Amino acid sequence: MDALRFTFYFFMKLRLLAFFFLLILSACAEPDLVCNDALGCVAILPNEPIRIGYLLAESGPSAFLGQDSKGGIEIAIEDRAVGLLDHQIELVGGDTGCNPEQGQAAVEAFLSDTAVLSIIGANCSNVTKAVMPDIHAAGLTMISPSNTAAGLMADQVWSGSYARTISSVGRQAEMAATFGLEALGGQTAVTLHDGSEYGRNLAQTFAEAWRDGGGIVIFEHEIGFGQTDLSAILTDLSFNTPDVLYLPLFEPEANYVVNSLRQTPGLGGIALIGGENLLVSTFPQSAGQAAEGMYVTGTAVTGAAYDLFLVKWGVKYGDAPPSIYHAHAYDAANILLTAVETVAQQSPNGTLLIGRQELRDAIINTANFPGLTGNLTCSPAGECASGEALGIYQITAEEIAGNFWPPPLVWQPPR
Repeated sequence: MDALRFTFYFFMKLRLLAFFFLLILSACAEPDLVCNDALGCVAILPNEPIRIGYLLAESGPSAFLGQDSKGGIEIAIEDRAVGLLDHQIELVGGDTGCNPEQGQAAVEAFLSDTAVLSIIGANCSNVTKAVMPDIHAAGLTMISPSNTAAGLMADQVWSGSYARTISSVGRQAEMAATFGLEALGGQTAVTLHDGSEYGRNLAQTFAEAWRDGGGIVIFEHEIGFGQTDLSAILTDLSFNTPDVLYLPLFEPEANYVVNSLRQTPGLGGIALIGGENLLVSTFPQSAGQAAEGMYVTGTAVTGAAYDLFLVKWGVKYGDAPPSIYHAHAYDAANILLTAVETVAQQSPNGTLLIGRQELRDAIINTANFPGLTGNLTCSPAGECASGEALGIYQITAEEIAGNFWPPPLVWQPPR
């Protein structure tokens, strides 16, 4: 009996020694992950998801923007069917309603969730201006698929923590001038804006590009919000009829202008070019026959990869994308996920450690990224758009009747 008891305890001690030996080997083979990041790190344990945030307009009149962008993000995630670094990807969202106050409230949730790595958004530039100071201070980074405001990148307060995958409207205004001069053969131009910072900047950018291309800007007019008396402007146009009239206007002012022009003898032959804010299905339907033949600038994505994306969209959602920013959202999501993959430390048991500053740097240092919208390279200020995904659309009777959207793409800048 004593011999059996001795043998039993001897083998138990051997098993305990073997267990502790394996623990020591494991500790040696799996050193602790170390965070040396200036902004701190996010630790993701085995079987925990990688959490990506979005800040999009999911309610109100701009809800179609959020639906459009979110679809692009979801397809980007689904394209990585096995997840990322052996972890699933979880998308968590905040609804801005395209409203700065609502956007700030939505950001509060991200600030309290220390597991969120980065944010894709916002749809609307006014929301971005409101929320970026808090996002920057919290060590988060945001990539927008649809912020086109020209002045956003001038704010250095959040430098390094904000990027966008879409071209600014300033680049669209330059494209409009090139199109008017080269494709339409125009020599003289007039601009008409609404007095807002947005409209004035676009009109000035167009005018500068027009003059740089050898054209003549006859005059630059301003129309007030809600102004319906256009007699003074029409008189000037009648005496100085331009080849091209550039209209960085919104509805309903744009509706008044195009209808007044078409009804004024001698002005029906002016080529009209509107900005991306008129690349919406409501404009041709509300402006009516006066909008037929009008040109509008905007995002324009083409190519085999994009065609495949649209097939995936149709399978997943059953209809066409509701807006024009889905490809930019797809690219924003993939830039972010690739940056996570680049900077993450990974232990043998699957734990991830991701430095927030390292993640920021990886996003801003993105170069020659093959996206749906072209090869994207981010500037130090966060301008990542290739400039390739732009074009000129022409409104036809089909869009006016509400039978088709978007209008035909008739011109793109040479690549």
